[in-house]
Amino acid sequence: MQPESSILGYERWLILAYEKVLQIFEAIYGANLHKNYLNKIIDVLDNFSPTMPQPSTRLDSRDSLLITYGDAIQSEETPPIQTLHRFLSTEVKDAISAVHLLPFFPYSSDDGFSVVEYTQVNPDLGDWSDIVALGKDYDLAIDAVINHISVESIWFQRFLAGDKPFTDYFITIDPSEDLREVFRPRDLPLLTLFETQSGQKYVWTTFSEDQVDLNYHNPEVLIEVIRILLMFVERGARYFRMDAIAYLWKDIGTSCIHLDNTHRVVQLLRAIFDAVAPYVQIITETNVPHEENVSYFGDGTNEAQMVYNFSLPPLVLNAFHHQNASILSRWAKTLKFPSDKTHFFNFTASHDGIGITPAKGLIPDEDIQEMCEQIEALGGFVSYKINPDGSRSAYELNINYLDALGDPNFPDEDDGLIADRFLASQAIMLALKGVPGIYYHSLLGSRSWREGVKHTGRKRTINREKLNYQDLLDEVHKGGTLRSKVFNGYLDLLKARGEGAIEAFDPAAGQEIIEYDDRLFCIMRNALSGTQCVLCVMNVSRDGLVLDLDHDLYPGLWEILYTHNSDLKLAGDVLQITFAPYGVIWLLNQT
Repeated sequence: MQPESSILGYERWLILAYEKVLQIFEAIYGANLHKNYLNKIIDVLDNFSPTMPQPSTRLDSRDSLLITYGDAIQSEETPPIQTLHRFLSTEVKDAISAVHLLPFFPYSSDDGFSVVEYTQVNPDLGDWSDIVALGKDYDLAIDAVINHISVESIWFQRFLAGDKPFTDYFITIDPSEDLREVFRPRDLPLLTLFETQSGQKYVWTTFSEDQVDLNYHNPEVLIEVIRILLMFVERGARYFRMDAIAYLWKDIGTSCIHLDNTHRVVQLLRAIFDAVAPYVQIITETNVPHEENVSYFGDGTNEAQMVYNFSLPPLVLNAFHHQNASILSRWAKTLKFPSDKTHFFNFTASHDGIGITPAKGLIPDEDIQEMCEQIEALGGFVSYKINPDGSRSAYELNINYLDALGDPNFPDEDDGLIADRFLASQAIMLALKGVPGIYYHSLLGSRSWREGVKHTGRKRTINREKLNYQDLLDEVHKGGTLRSKVFNGYLDLLKARGEGAIEAFDPAAGQEIIEYDDRLFCIMRNALSGTQCVLCVMNVSRDGLVLDLDHDLYPGLWEILYTHNSDLKLAGDVLQITFAPYGVIWLLNQT
């Protein structure tokens, strides 16, 4: 039994935590907010009852997230989530620590991102018992698709029928309103006309006519969303990917992106999780220029613990296209974190395309145009958005990342070279300060699925192919296949990073970018204890290279932690590293 003073101390802390939640809630809606709403918030928090064991709040080098659809791997014997679980348990094991299940709810379009019902699991994938079972072996990341909901949802259907309180759950706008300042991430209409019980109404639809935006000016909406998110935590959620969070709050006459109240909503969710589930991590998904993206760190303690590192995929791509890592290195030198509790969610591929907007100002415009042309030459696509002046500009490259790294001038490359180049790109992502996010097609060495685009008519389908379980097993176990080379090579990288809990790879460990040769990306990761460092060097070129390091500058015993297409020897006072094309070496030094 806890001492009474300890219990009283916890109760006082909880009261202060609740007060912080209510203060942020009032900041969003104003001091005149009806007390009934404040009582509802408290009731939601008081009714929270997690059923899963609470993990540690600390992240280390063993933490990495696999990003996957619930039906990414399919078999006739078991429901898809069980099939995925079986593949991970037998083939991947503890090489990854967490699984980010892309939306697994009933949906009407957009491969799950038009959610029909938040509280249910799509029966085509499995049920809640399958989700909970997966969460016992791997930490769970769940998509918080809370900017919008499907037109087929009960909420929207009751809005159309004129049923309260749903009549105020969505944003209706007179089409004569001046909406020219609204930032548009797509080349689709902002408003969609619907027939309701009280007549025709134009409803705000940021992303598609099937995805209606929720009205957060109504406190009831935010309270209901909080209730749903805490239900996910009760069922095992450790991470939340805040989908399209930048567009959450709308005020006419503004850009309706990154508004102060959007940040306050993130702060509110952080305060709630800190109060009742401090192990939960918020990851914001804001595919925007770098400075806007990192604003979701807040002051380092009050908003997202992680933000998607959206500038990384196009920068890595540019480095390999030009066989020159200088732009990537200069950018990596500028990365700053407001506290040791904030981290980048590093990734190169996802279910979406490769965002170009986050590279603006980092990569020359002519290089971005060249990148678009190269992606199309490699069999990919370019997606466009509407600018405020009515013009169109490219915002996303749609292609599998392994194929995106290719060179159309070398169409007959052998699988070994393709795998080596791809693994070198992933070694860069895994070496950087932060937490890695690995898309399932990257882990599995997949190629672009152009046939899927023909079938759906959607460019993003190119990187969303679903795989047969037995065919996948046959390929990863058959030596010499591209899939086998990538899959087993990726597992080796992950094991080198995570086995033995290499402290220098902890998300909070320091990093120093070192520029030796433009064809090399070099990073030194330094453990916070000062007792360990890891030098990671990746060759982004087709060239064979020799790197000589003055041993006096790097004293101590260097141990090869990971090597691929590279070799190390001590020649007098010089550490000499020889790289084949796309070679990688990670060297561990412990004192």
